[in-house]
Amino acid sequence: MMLYLRRFFSQELAPTTSNDFFGCLQQTPHLLSSNTFAGAPALESLSWLHNLAPCFPLSGDQIQIIQEPQNFYETLVQRITRAKRRIVLASLYLGTGQLENAFVQTLRHRLQSESKLRLNVLLDFTRGTRGALNSKTMLVPLVRDFADQVQFSLYHTPDLRGITKRLIPPRWNELLGLQHMKVYLMDDTVIISGANLSNDYFTNRQDRYILIEDKALADFYAQLIERVQEFSLAVGPDATEGLHRNWAILPYEGTKDQFIRLAKKRITDLVQETFKRQAQLKDKLTQADTWVFPLVEMGQIGIHHDSVVTKRLLSNCIDGSRLKLATGYFNLTQEYMDTITHKCLAQCSILMAHPNANGFQGAKGPAGGIPAAYTLIAKSFYESLVRGRQNHRVNFFEYEKPGWTYHAKGLWYYLPQTTLPNLTLIGSSNFGERSVNRDLETQVCLVTSNKDLSQRLQAEADRLYDFSQTAEHQIVQRPVPRWVQAVVRIFRNFF
Repeated sequence: MMLYLRRFFSQELAPTTSNDFFGCLQQTPHLLSSNTFAGAPALESLSWLHNLAPCFPLSGDQIQIIQEPQNFYETLVQRITRAKRRIVLASLYLGTGQLENAFVQTLRHRLQSESKLRLNVLLDFTRGTRGALNSKTMLVPLVRDFADQVQFSLYHTPDLRGITKRLIPPRWNELLGLQHMKVYLMDDTVIISGANLSNDYFTNRQDRYILIEDKALADFYAQLIERVQEFSLAVGPDATEGLHRNWAILPYEGTKDQFIRLAKKRITDLVQETFKRQAQLKDKLTQADTWVFPLVEMGQIGIHHDSVVTKRLLSNCIDGSRLKLATGYFNLTQEYMDTITHKCLAQCSILMAHPNANGFQGAKGPAGGIPAAYTLIAKSFYESLVRGRQNHRVNFFEYEKPGWTYHAKGLWYYLPQTTLPNLTLIGSSNFGERSVNRDLETQVCLVTSNKDLSQRLQAEADRLYDFSQTAEHQIVQRPVPRWVQAVVRIFRNFF
């Protein structure tokens, strides 16, 4: 894998097959004839992004930063009540409480009033069918009553099959892989987030949320979700699950390799088609002050896009730059940690949840040890920084707000001699082992020269850090039960 990455990032990249994710990018025309952001030469050190992901040129005023969970919920409801053509919702799950019921009723009323409106919902199979009352039971009435308008799908990992599928109990089966993308789309508006559709995320669970108004980007994400729905299970009006009309292989039957190959091709074809269409956007690039690059990670089906871009971003941080990285669950991949330690030149601050702000704190059974596991991983990383004499360059912070849990993730990057972020990553990825190898993820890389947008991104970061304190001493001193230490060594790749 490392040899492949070295070849990929070299000047003389060897030819790749048409089915390879990055091969399709290399075979499509580049958007720019030179390595500069149009109209923003200060961003030249980031120009490599144009060769690794589709680029959507925008104006900063097309973007809103949502700060609070309640505003996230209110924005979703308001946009749904105005939708006329399409609503696309991709999340891990939909909760079953009062707010979630009101949310479903909002969808129902909109479908009743707009006969041309189409609703596509993509959730995870294992998480969405947990318990007697679940995401599926919440949404099946919409499928039954609006069969011509609603497509409801449950992504089922191809790793859950055979005797494993028959014997592994609920909750535990979620360890093998999930649909984790968080995309909320109404007509030509896209909200990219790490938040799920449930009460905590609507009230007192802090996350990040970015609203982008752009038809081309909305079209891309609508097509991305539709293609994942093709190789997911379609839920019928009678609540049964079956094949999508365009698909012939159940994810848990037949040959796993064949399912993965066909699913991967559906996503890579979309990226290639998007690049070809964007060859016509050169004029828009010169008028833009903000550029959005959608990133996709689907390790289960062999797509490692977001992680390659993220690693290159970390390794390309130039001397004098600054980097803020946030994750709700601190379990950075070894590759990310090694890159930050040995190849990143930026001054880094890492924001994570204090155990009291971790959603697993106080959980019954083994799940209750998860906050201590994240502390152990952070402690190990800090100690490696000390050994490498890089601890002066990397600082740790923990978020703690009374009565709240913390789920925000992403990255803010500051070029040298700047006080405002020039780039942010925002989406569903926690930068951990699950995000890279087990779950379906998406986030956007947003680059901007728009001062107002940069100020709003800075205000977002400030609000998160305002509820944090430096944490190196606490991480080192906090006790970790021995059983947690043993579990982390064996199962780290599963959480």
